[in-house]
This record gives sequence, C-alpha cells and structure tokens, in this order.
Amino acid sequence: MVEEQHELPEDEERDEDTYSISSRALSSILYAVDTGDREKLIELMEPLHAADIADLLEQVNAYDRRRLILLYGAEFDGEILSELDEGIRDEVIHVLRPEVLAEAVRELDSDDVVDLVEDLDEDAQAAILATLEASERVAVEKSLSYPEYSAGRLMQREVVMGPEHWTVGQAIDFMRSAEELPQDFYHMVLIDPKMHPVGHVTLGKILGAPRSQPLSELLEPGFRTFRVDESETDVAYAFNQYHMISAPVVDEDDRVVGVITIDDAMNVLDEEHEEDIMRLAGVGEGSLSDRVRDTVKQRLPWLAANLVTAIIASLVIALFEDEIATIVALAVLMPIVASMGGNAGTQSLTVAVRAIATRDLTGANVWRVIRREILVGLANGLFFAVVMGLVSFFWFGSAELGLVIATAMVINLVVAGLAGIGVPVALERLGVDPALASGTFVTTVTDVVGFFAFLGLAGMVLL
Repeated sequence: MVEEQHELPEDEERDEDTYSISSRALSSILYAVDTGDREKLIELMEPLHAADIADLLEQVNAYDRRRLILLYGAEFDGEILSELDEGIRDEVIHVLRPEVLAEAVRELDSDDVVDLVEDLDEDAQAAILATLEASERVAVEKSLSYPEYSAGRLMQREVVMGPEHWTVGQAIDFMRSAEELPQDFYHMVLIDPKMHPVGHVTLGKILGAPRSQPLSELLEPGFRTFRVDESETDVAYAFNQYHMISAPVVDEDDRVVGVITIDDAMNVLDEEHEEDIMRLAGVGEGSLSDRVRDTVKQRLPWLAANLVTAIIASLVIALFEDEIATIVALAVLMPIVASMGGNAGTQSLTVAVRAIATRDLTGANVWRVIRREILVGLANGLFFAVVMGLVSFFWFGSAELGLVIATAMVINLVVAGLAGIGVPVALERLGVDPALASGTFVTTVTDVVGFFAFLGLAGMVLL
C-alpha cells in the first residue's frame, strides 16, 4: 500500500507532461541553443510534433526564439507556422531565412497557406506568396479574394475528382498514377462533364469494392456541397450536425473549386468557442503573446463599460442613503443580494450563449427555456431566501430584516434567470453578438434590481 502511494504522484506527473513540453526538455533545448549545438538541437526537436514546437516557441522569449529558429535552420517545418499563435507568427516569418521559409510553405496545402497569410501584414504576405510557384500563388490569391470567414477561405484547392462513369479500378489507377495527391483526403468527388459535383465515395468503399464496380453504385448518402461565399460558421455547424468528414465547395456556377475537410471545420468550432469565452470575460481576442499595449487596448473598453454599470448601481444605492445610515445592517447585507443575483445571471447567461452558438436555442423553444430559467431562479431564490432569512435573524436579531432579505433574494434570482436568457436572445435578434455585450447588461440588471429590491423593501418594512 505504501509503495502505491509513492507511485501515484509519479504517474500523475507523467500524465500531465504527456501532451506538453517538460521543463527538463525545454532546458535541454535552450542549452543546445546557448552552446550552438545544432545536431543536439535537431535530436531533441525531432520527436516533437509541430504543435509542440509551436508551443515551445511561444513559451520562450523573443531573443531565445530568434536564436533557436536560426540554429534549427532548414529543419523548420511548415506545419509549425500553421500551429503558431498569430501574435508571434509574423515575427517568426521575418526571422526565417528566405530559402527556409520557401521550403516550409511549399509543404503546406493551399488552405493552410491561406490561413497562414490572411492575418499577416502586407510585407509578410508578400514574402509568403513570393515563395510559391505561379499556379499555387494564383490559387491562394483566388482564395484570399473570397469574403473573410467564408467557405472559400476555409477550403483547400486540392481535390481528388473523377468522372461519374468511372469504375473502382479506374479510380484506383488514377490515384496511384497521380504525381501528387492531397496529404489528407477522405473522398473521391464524382463530377459531370461541366464540373458539377454529383456525389462522393469514401476511400474505404473504393478499396473494398471489386475493380469492375461503378463508382456511382457506391455514393455516400446525404451528400452536401457548400458555396464559396457561405459562412464558415454555417459550414462548421453542418459538419458537426451531420457528422460529415469532407464536402466539396462550389462557385456561383455550381462547379467544384475546392473541398473542406473535418479538421478545418472543427478548428472553426474551436475558435468560435474560444472567442465566446473570451468575449464573455471582456478580453476580446487576446492571447498570452500579446504586448502590454495591445492587451490594454483590448481590455480597457470593457472595464470602462463595467465602470459605467457600477456607477449606475451606485446611483441606486444613493437613493437609499438615509435608510443605510439608519440601519447599518443594510450595508452589510446588500452585497450578498447583488452577488447572488450576478452569479445566477451568469449561470443562465453562459447556458444561453452556448445554446445560441450551437443553435439549440431557437424561436421554437425560446419561451420554454425562459420559463424554465424563471422557475429555476424561483426555486433557488426560495432556498437561499430561507438560508439568508435565518442568517440575518440570528446575526442581527431582526425577523423583519430576515424577511426583507429573503424577499429580495427571491426577486433578484428570478430576475437574474430572466435576464440571463432574455438579454442574449434579444441581442441576437438585434444582430449583436450575445457573447460580446450580454455580461455587462446582465450584471447591470441584477445589481440594480438587487439593490432596489432590498433597499426599497427595507425602507418600507423597517422604517
């Protein structure tokens, strides 16, 4: 038994380091950089995934990052650029030698190149595009011409296609003889003579069927296409909703121009979820690699908005300054009412924003959800009303004060549930991102209602 207790922390520590760079590995890598030992650096970096190397570059300071990149040299992989945080990607691109940058970018699929260059400044974009062959550069520039956050930006131009009349054997021979295939693909898209998609077949079915069998007999059910101008958010939702693996993208003439794969769609969902969390906290799209000035610019407006709402709540308190001066216990207890309302509102708000993002909260069920949250607020309010009523009675020896805070608690938690759902729904109907502004409005509502209910009832009952 004693031996197991000693082993458990070691296992836990090993599990925590499984998907991250250990401090020992990081120290070894930086020591190789300090000593200029390129062979040792390559040996240490070789087992690492591109995402781990990107994390490593984000963790070290700019001076060590520059030295590491230059010493690593031609071993630098294009996937590392794709995994880097946007905040330091531009810096890394400028550090890379032109020939290393060119080789790294050539290894990427077109969608990864588009994702790489779309957020860079003009000089960095020009540096990337100059490394591409003419045909690849034209393809990337065409993708960049589509609206931002559209399927045209998300797709990769490399598509495995074949005529609808082909057999399994013809498809296999075509793929085997192709000079270059996409690094990751899951379907062969079947097209008519005008390049219109008619369906697609999974690689598994192609490999498992007789060579003589027509591909048209193996088509996947539920085939869907996306327009180049369709929102990437809608695309990601469709992938998640219908369990899709890949789907063609078509232009205004319904001709195949690219394909979107599940990894790109899931990246969009991840970014949407991260963006919602950051906006709910009022920190925009900040990251750990942002400079102090940029971080201040992102957070200052929301702190200013919160200051305004705090002043509004303080004005409500000022209306009852005589009551507070007469009964000091009110000043002690009123933060409890506001805090409980704020927390309850945040709970409802988080559920609502998430449900709106996943399209689970719609016009068909919104009133049922609002009614549910009101009832939840009422139930929680009644429970904590009893708790705070008893606490107030034993603390200050006043049954009337206990009744006042109990009533205010019920009112504020019911209003919090209503505001937590109602505010994001209203903002979404007005075309405003619910994650962007809901928190400020919900906090204001719960603070104002909480203070007004508690202090107003106290003025009527206790004075």
